[in-house]
Amino acid sequence: MRLKLKRPLIIFDLETTGTDPQRDRIVEMAAIKLWPDGTKEEKKRRFNPGIAIPREATAVHGISDADVKDEPHFSKVAKGDRGVASYFRNCDLAGYNIINFDIPMLAAELERAGEKLDVSQIAVIDSYRIFCIREPRDLSGAMRFYCGKQHGSAHEALGDVEATLEVLEAQLKRYTDLPDTPYEIDQATRDPEEVDRRGKLKWVDGEIAVNFGRHKSKTLRFLAETEPDYIRWMIDNKVVDDAVHHLHDALLGHFAKQSAD
Repeated sequence: MRLKLKRPLIIFDLETTGTDPQRDRIVEMAAIKLWPDGTKEEKKRRFNPGIAIPREATAVHGISDADVKDEPHFSKVAKGDRGVASYFRNCDLAGYNIINFDIPMLAAELERAGEKLDVSQIAVIDSYRIFCIREPRDLSGAMRFYCGKQHGSAHEALGDVEATLEVLEAQLKRYTDLPDTPYEIDQATRDPEEVDRRGKLKWVDGEIAVNFGRHKSKTLRFLAETEPDYIRWMIDNKVVDDAVHHLHDALLGHFAKQSAD
């Protein structure tokens, strides 16, 4: 590698029961530790999360409750000279989207075990951020990537529309597995866990939950019982226009259930 290391670099990835560091738990951790002398160590370990693994999570990573029923809880292997905390201590970190997901999740698990992940004095390399910086996720970036040319009329309404059509045609040509009708493309590119178009509401364990702000991951059922004024605020501020009926229903004590399909 072209990387010049002054201390070990750990590239790691977590599989979890969900995306909330306070609510969810790690079920698998894989890591490669690169040492300054060129030595490479690989580790992979599964954990019993102590809670049920949602079917939505199993559909992503393929790990079920049965797969981890005999594995240790994270807290049992977090401490000690050969524990997880010691393994990560004084190492730089790398991964894909680890700043938003893996680091907060690992830090929360270590904190629950009485340990700490201190990233204030180490380097963190997030390949996702490099990707976003070097290949901007805007229309000009899409034109360069899919069409191999510069977007000469950026931020001119008609020019942006023409560029978007050209990008869409290039995407359909590149990704031959994409459907060829608008409805089917819409369905193929939507997150099935999102209730509304903006993703402000999300299915969590079969119930609708808020997916933003201080009440993230709290279900409408919970909020209707404990803080109904927050649901009214969402209605008044048109947070989820295309799914507002779920908010009205929640205030009336009716709660939708996610289809098993």
